[in-house]
Amino acid sequence: MSNPQQLRYTKEHEWLSTAEDGVATVGITEFAANALGDVVYAQLPAVGDTITAGESCGELESTKSVSDLYAPVTGEVVDANQDVVDDPSLVNTAPFEGGWLFKVRITDEPDDLLSADEYAAFTAG
Repeated sequence: MSNPQQLRYTKEHEWLSTAEDGVATVGITEFAANALGDVVYAQLPAVGDTITAGESCGELESTKSVSDLYAPVTGEVVDANQDVVDDPSLVNTAPFEGGWLFKVRITDEPDDLLSADEYAAFTAG
């Protein structure tokens, strides 16, 4: 399983891109997508929503279970991936590309985000 080096990760299995102009992209990792199984429904935060790091901000439903989606940072949602709402399987087939979930303008970032290597060690554990 590959975890792109340029991303940062949470222990709840979300990834976060490096912020450009204060806006970062959020998705779930390949590890999480595989654990979920086939994703059949995505409830994403709405544009304009304020999300808080570590708190639930949506959910993903698969053929196996329903899982909360946790905010990796605090900020305002500026975009939600309508393609994933229309075709939730993108989360499984392209978790780091077309299966991204939302974009957030960061106002606060926790200190416990993991590097790709730290996340790999965490998921191997």
